[in-house]
Amino acid sequence: MLNFRKLFSKKCAVIGMVHVEALPGTPLFKNNLQSIISKVKKEAEIYLENNVDGILLENMHDVPYIQSKDFGPEITASMSRISTEVRHLVPNDIPCGIQVLSCGNKEALAIAKVCSLNFIRAEGYVFSHIGDEGFTDANAGKLLRYRKQISAEDVLVFADIKKKHSSHAITSDISLEETAKAAEYFLADGVILTGTSTGYPADYNELNMLKSTSRLPVLIGSGVTVENLENYIGADGLIVGSHFKTAGFWQNDIDKERVKKLMQKLNQIRSE
Repeated sequence: MLNFRKLFSKKCAVIGMVHVEALPGTPLFKNNLQSIISKVKKEAEIYLENNVDGILLENMHDVPYIQSKDFGPEITASMSRISTEVRHLVPNDIPCGIQVLSCGNKEALAIAKVCSLNFIRAEGYVFSHIGDEGFTDANAGKLLRYRKQISAEDVLVFADIKKKHSSHAITSDISLEETAKAAEYFLADGVILTGTSTGYPADYNELNMLKSTSRLPVLIGSGVTVENLENYIGADGLIVGSHFKTAGFWQNDIDKERVKKLMQKLNQIRSE
């Protein structure tokens, strides 16, 4: 918790998600990397104007996703370029993070190290699952050894548990609580609780359970809206993406009024 608080000192920190447009080599790439960078910077500026507590970059538009073993170097190179631009734009006291889909945890760590980012969002950290891109094996041991090898211990790892868009039938006898405890035992810096898919709300009863049983920071990773914000105020962090988009749909552009309204409501709750 101490490392988390060094980055996020405010109650229930809001991390604004930037869904990066499709990168080179992926089916929806539009052959213009500079326009991707310009849009990312514009969205980061909207978040800064509305005083979000952190920013998270993710290559969400690279559908259909492939596993990291099948990545071409262009994905890591592109996300490194984008991350560099964002880090230059965002003040150093605003934490920035990255997730590389799908399960590009080592790639994310490498990018964070060289681009001075502060955290990564990691898939498959403990226990295996089946995602829509295939089988994902647990990777905490390899990931943290790699973090040590590249001297990136200052990059925090926030691990999804019982991850959205996935089947957990093979670990159905392992509870959410046990999964969180395994992530803690395997030295995660925080756990992320989600709904079943992008934009779907997490179960706030599960949040309360994790807060009472885990010593790790608990972040909500999907489905937070201005309407249900109060259900999640006990979380240490809220990763918000879809709700900040026009009509609340992840593929749309960020709507600055949506960002403004949520942050205003959160700040009001914080001051009570």
